[in-house]
This record gives sequence, C-alpha cells and structure tokens, in this order.
Amino acid sequence: MAKAAERLAISRPVISRTIANLEHVLGVTLLDRTARGIEPTLFGTALLRRGTAVFDELRQGVEEIAFLTDPQAGELRIACTEVWAAGLVPAAIERLSRRLPRLRVTLEQGTAQHQFNLLRERRCEIVISRLLTETPDSDIDMQPLFYEPLVVVAGPQSSWARRRKLTLSELVAAPWILSTLEVEPGSPFVEAFHAARLPIPAATIFSNSLHLRISLLATGHYLTLVPGSALRFGPGADLLKPLPVALPRWHLPTGIFTLKGRMLSPVAQVFADCVRDVAKPLARGAALDRSRKQ
Repeated sequence: MAKAAERLAISRPVISRTIANLEHVLGVTLLDRTARGIEPTLFGTALLRRGTAVFDELRQGVEEIAFLTDPQAGELRIACTEVWAAGLVPAAIERLSRRLPRLRVTLEQGTAQHQFNLLRERRCEIVISRLLTETPDSDIDMQPLFYEPLVVVAGPQSSWARRRKLTLSELVAAPWILSTLEVEPGSPFVEAFHAARLPIPAATIFSNSLHLRISLLATGHYLTLVPGSALRFGPGADLLKPLPVALPRWHLPTGIFTLKGRMLSPVAQVFADCVRDVAKPLARGAALDRSRKQ
C-alpha cells in the first residue's frame, strides 16, 4: 500500500478507501493479505487484466489525438529479437523517421515468447518475428512478409572466404557457431544436410547473438549462419563473407504480429507499412526461388 501510494502520489488511506469502494461495488474481495504482503485474488486478477486493456485504449486514444494534432510526432513501441534488430527493423525505422522526424521509438528485445507476452501486456503494439509454429496463438494476428533465407558465412580473413566452389560435405567437420533453432529438425540447415545424406555438423559454439558471431568470425576460424535480411540491411555486411553454398529457406514466414482486437495507433500503422515496403525485395526473392524450383 505504501509503494502504491508513493507511486500514485496520494495517501495510503485514499488507496485503501478506493479499494474498499471497488470491493463494495463489485461484491467480491479483490486483495488478500498474506504473510508475504498483499496479493490479488482471482477476482482482482480478472479486474487487473481487463483494466490493463481499458487503460491501454485510453492511452492509445490520447496518442492518436496527439498524432492528429501533430502528425510529425508520436511514440512507437515495438519488439523483436536480435536477428530482426540487426537489419530489417532498423531499415524500417529509418524509413519511418524520414516521414515522422520527431517520432520516439521504444524497442524491446528478447525471445519470441517474451515478445508475445509484451503484446499481451500491451507494452508494445507490434512484434517483428518469424512464425515458430504452423499457426500463431489464438490471441495473436500475423501478416506474413517473406520466407527468410539462411546464408553460410565466414570472416573475410578466413580460408573459406577465398573458395569459389564448396560442397556441404566439405563443411561437416568445420567449426560452426549455431543457435538451437538452427539445429532443430525442419531448419534449413538440417534439411540441407539431410537432403545431401550427410551428418549434421556439430556446433563448436551455441549462441543466438549476431554480435558474438561477427566478433568470432573475425578470427577466421569459424563458420556460421546469418539471415538474409541481416546480411542485406545490417551494418556487419562488410565483416561477413557469404560462401557459395545454397540452403533452403525457412518454411515458416517472417511476419508482423499484433494482438487480436487491439486497434493499432496511427504511428504503428505507418510503421507496419514501412516494414512491408522494406520487405518487398525479400518477398520477391522468395517468390523467384519458388518459381525456379517449379
């Protein structure tokens, strides 16, 4: 109660009286007092969950009015993993900033599950990610953008970088930096080696960090995989040497994820348009690959 009063800049009796009035109106107990402090009851949790949505809509309304008053300003809250923060998302933000030069952007990073929790908690409006299951969760909407290619890369000083022709069989025993997703069944990396009837290379280093990969590639000792979008838009392109090895694309698309039933702010809608524009060359590349296979 003391922390709530301090945060809201009101007295503790006002906090207690407000909660008591709510409980009287609703006819249920909202808070339990335990040895560990105060915890919401089942009823309190339900009210909190719905209340979050109500206050989010109010905030969205205020932001929309501000945007209509001054279309050059606004605030955008988005989330993505490091993969998309390394290329696609900055390219879209840069395009957006040319249209809205005084825009404020808050970007949250983390695992895919963490991002979707941010959506549910209404702490962000849009998530840029790759679909990890055949369909998104029932409370999440997705607009597919493109099917991401994976590129085998080495450091510019690596002996691999000087090769004009390579086969997968030559790379089985190489020291690889890989993520857990890249060695799971169904990944382009695994599918390529299975199709060639070769064993899956063992990872020397497991990491999802592109920064770590780029730093270690500079030693010339390792190979790794980089999403095509990060190679196209990211700042580390000069530090990476794509190798002449073809891998299939991810079979699940990269997309724009939003919370069902939640109307996007005008700024978020403009950002989604920018993402779609930036992704068009990648979508055309995926379509061209499919037509070649056919």
